[in-house]
Amino acid sequence: MTKIPPGGDRRDPNRFDRRKTLPASSHLELLSKMSGHLAVTLNIEETIQKALDLIVQFVKAEGGALFLLDSKTATLVCKASAGPIDIRGISVGAGEGIVGQCVAGNSSRIVRDVAQDPDFDHAVDESTGFTTRSILCAAMTVHDSSIGAIELVNKRSEGGLFSDTDLLMLRTLSSAAGLAIHNAYMAEDLVEQERVSRELELATEMQRSLLPVSRPKTFPVCGINLPAYEMSGDFYDFFELDGGRIYFGLGDVSGKGMDAALLMSKTASLFRCLGKTIHEPDVLLATINRELCETAIHGMFVTMVCGTLDPVSGEVHMANAGHEPPLIHGRDGSFTPIHASAPPLGIMHLDAGTDGISNQTLNLAGGALYIFTDGVTEGILEDGSRLGAEGFQDIIQERADLSPQERLEAVVSVLSDTGRKRHDDITLLAVNDPSQSNTGEAADTADLLIQHTFQARAEALHEVREVVSRACEACGCSHALATDLIIAVGEACQNVVRHAYKDTQDGVATLEIHCKGGIIEFRLRDSAPPVDRDKLKPKWPEDPGCGGMGICLIHDIMDEVEYLPVPPGQGNLLCMVKHIERDNSNETSN
Repeated sequence: MTKIPPGGDRRDPNRFDRRKTLPASSHLELLSKMSGHLAVTLNIEETIQKALDLIVQFVKAEGGALFLLDSKTATLVCKASAGPIDIRGISVGAGEGIVGQCVAGNSSRIVRDVAQDPDFDHAVDESTGFTTRSILCAAMTVHDSSIGAIELVNKRSEGGLFSDTDLLMLRTLSSAAGLAIHNAYMAEDLVEQERVSRELELATEMQRSLLPVSRPKTFPVCGINLPAYEMSGDFYDFFELDGGRIYFGLGDVSGKGMDAALLMSKTASLFRCLGKTIHEPDVLLATINRELCETAIHGMFVTMVCGTLDPVSGEVHMANAGHEPPLIHGRDGSFTPIHASAPPLGIMHLDAGTDGISNQTLNLAGGALYIFTDGVTEGILEDGSRLGAEGFQDIIQERADLSPQERLEAVVSVLSDTGRKRHDDITLLAVNDPSQSNTGEAADTADLLIQHTFQARAEALHEVREVVSRACEACGCSHALATDLIIAVGEACQNVVRHAYKDTQDGVATLEIHCKGGIIEFRLRDSAPPVDRDKLKPKWPEDPGCGGMGICLIHDIMDEVEYLPVPPGQGNLLCMVKHIERDNSNETSN
């Protein structure tokens, strides 16, 4: 047994007596009440002030302060204050003073007489007129790391001195407060992340809206844009002018990120707006260049090709400002590059004409013009090599019997099936001689209503549903039928995303919607490996086992469902047919 020296207990008054403990019931009651109070708010400032107020009240202190550690400056900043003196905003260095030492050592401390403690800083008392007699301080710890500390001053009872029980209470409550503050910071970060994510989603949707709407397969101009990230620095566009000519353009903004995406959106808007009245490509590029030189961010520029197509003669007037040489694919299989006549836009003043941006006149003569960004030619193949211009030409030549859109999809498929993460956008534009019948498969295209190419990702399915909805409205489908068709087609597209491209996130698929003679037909094409059709039979509820219910749903809604034959190595083609007249008549009779 330890003997007490004559004269009583002469231990250090600042020493913590671990033999003295807080009664369990009181301990738990206080902790429960505090946790309940802190749980009602995830606002950081409210959480901090509420935590301090509760602790000061429970410990019966005259005042207190809550300090948080700023890891960048290695200082402790007072974020909340309770009592007669408001000291919010003052800061102390980590490791300095009583508070700093507690944080540095991830510890707690009781000082019963500050006059006898060399670590106490009298500056605050001198500046405020407040008298500090005793201090209780404990670090706030989360995952074994100190994020700050709580300091209490002057007990309001028991002679103004804190006890070991008070210290134990503060240690417990400071841990709860530290966790609450940490959670509040995490909640704030999540809210901010959600806000940024939503804004990015809206910006992506707005940017995608700048791309041209899907046209029938017989339309002579088509394109594909696959961003490497959410936002793209590439764009393409085409639209019809009075008199039947078609304006087309493709651009690539230097750099990546939001700056490139914003400059892309501006350039795309200028192209469409100014192109309605400026019909000469060289003049249009010169005008866009002036706008970009005035407002573009220093060091950023745009390479761009634009031109007009006469669908009767197949004649093209085109201007190229610093872009990759477009390729003319002749009927004889030859490829002819068309080099740029001017530097990129946004760098220097350029006039339209021979000394600046100039037009080139071409005749497709039964061939096609291909315009693409460097994300195509610099794209990485499965063996790690680059596609290059020659690889691009080989793909186009090998698929010359397909439609222009299908040729572009074949290029994208080669670059997407590698399983590698893309680091640059992929954008292609094809301008086909409309006087030729080189449109690919011999299926009737006169009834083609919509052709929509989408990336085989879950987030792209909402676009598919919107496309189906518009098509159903155009075909005169009832609301009930339209709902069923959206579900069935959505299920088919979802199967492509989940199963056909399950090993990659870069696949693409194309949905064609035909409407003719009371029939609406959906053709879903992908470039994935051929499916095992025996595994795609519908499974009805009474059948044993699981799976196949989605296919069952498709068969239940559609009148005809079958996989059409395609050439080897060219993916899968699912055809789904619904008889609108039959459905409407049944609906009326009911």
